[in-house]
Amino acid sequence: MAQALQLQIQSGMSGEQRLLLAFEMSLFARELASEGIRRDHPEWTETQVARELLRLAFLPAPLPAGLRWPG
Repeated sequence: MAQALQLQIQSGMSGEQRLLLAFEMSLFARELASEGIRRDHPEWTETQVARELLRLAFLPAPLPAGLRWPG
């Protein structure tokens, strides 16, 4: 039922509105992921958090020991 309602709402949106919604959802997901990283690693700098966010997005498996980000 929720999926049908979602499809009905989205079908009434313009392409620009759907694109904006997707962009906002992407930003929200990245912020949630960043907060999780900060919670798990409170000592990390914002640069380290950003690097981990990129790693999770593009290489979700842990990096081999010799390729880990410097510290």
